[in-house]
Amino acid sequence: MASDRLYLDHAATTPILPQARAAMVEAMENWSNPSSPHGDGRAARALLEDARRRIGAALGWGGQIIFTSGASEAIAIALGRASFDRILTSPVEHDSVLRVTPQAERLQVDANGLLPGPSRRCEEEGHETILAIQHVNNETGVIQPLDAIDRKGAVLFADCAQSAGKLPLPDADMIAISAHKFGGPPGTGALLIKDLALIRPSGGQEQGYRPGTENLPAILAMAAALDARTDWLSKAAILRARLDAAIEAAGGEIVARNAPRIPTIASYRMPGLSARAQLIQFDLAGISVSAGSACSSGSLKTSHVLHAMGWDDARAGEVVRVSFGPDTSEKDLDRFAAAWTRMAGRAR
Repeated sequence: MASDRLYLDHAATTPILPQARAAMVEAMENWSNPSSPHGDGRAARALLEDARRRIGAALGWGGQIIFTSGASEAIAIALGRASFDRILTSPVEHDSVLRVTPQAERLQVDANGLLPGPSRRCEEEGHETILAIQHVNNETGVIQPLDAIDRKGAVLFADCAQSAGKLPLPDADMIAISAHKFGGPPGTGALLIKDLALIRPSGGQEQGYRPGTENLPAILAMAAALDARTDWLSKAAILRARLDAAIEAAGGEIVARNAPRIPTIASYRMPGLSARAQLIQFDLAGISVSAGSACSSGSLKTSHVLHAMGWDDARAGEVVRVSFGPDTSEKDLDRFAAAWTRMAGRAR
């Protein structure tokens, strides 16, 4: 990345931490298949299980951990092979949840993207239910208070791709995490699960629940990233409050302004200028941001998340997302705010 560019798209992917990179390089130099019975394989297996233990300890997770290629695969395993015949989700879930649950019942959300309460009972006679709800929304940063949800009669699956390594994990039965959201490498993640009986086995590795040779270098890097993490959310909260104020002063609108939001993500509407035009102009100014989810921003389709929150096409089509990393500075956000203010002035 050019040194003069400003990267504000950490919710899409954040740079690999030096500790994670070093762990991955070392593992590549001394790697063997963890399933092989010989001495090299047994050594690799020991490293794999140590990484599993470290990841569980870092996240405060005492259940099982199934390594995957990322949160999307963890979601597919959890919801595609769940031993339940009824799925409840919200309409503001990540595309990877919506894709694998076309038959799910969608709970309504309010204007902030929050579940207003138990609008319907999770418990339904004759049905076993799984409730699949995102912990932190990847577009708006809104934190869903999962521990306060009435989940009687249901198993809770939480998509924690944006919160793992930043916020305490919710008390869920299954959790999806993704390494490249907290400084690990892309292409690795995990399904955290309290009871393996909740999903059907597929055979192969990972106790028979995920076939394919484990990506040991990436897994060791993921563990190293969690070991190296620091608490930088208080700093991010100060920075985000500063940027919120600047955006409002320039005539912008903050998405879900009054909702509980993770300090690392913010979405802003610039009246009169499409997200597509904003992305082009920010990119020309050397600033990387996104429109909605990184998984769908290439198509620049209108956000289903904003639609579910009551935004019409015109307003939703003027929203871009800004997301921070540990090294994001006040100077960085002042540069973004200045570019925003110039753009907004021309749009008016």
